Amino acid sequence: MKYINAKDLLPDALVRELQNYLQGGYLYVPTDQARQKRWGEVSGYRQELQQRNRRIVEEFQNGTSVEALAKKYFLSVSAIRKIIYQK
Repeated sequence: MKYINAKDLLPDALVRELQNYLQGGYLYVPTDQARQKRWGEVSGYRQELQQRNRRIVEEFQNGTSVEALAKKYFLSVSAIRKIIYQK
């Protein structure tokens, strides 16, 4: 995260108001919840995991054992079971 000087970004009146609460410190401004993306949406990793999980379920339904899937996808047996039996 890059720090930005408030004087470079905000109106003078707002900077003065903020100085009533905080002087010379750091202030984190969180993302608006309505605009915030879920984990993995920006990078596309969430979609990759969903595709992988669909393949795991399909392979299990076609007869591949849980142990074989765990070895193939480098996951634990319990992780494979969670993927297979999720809603």
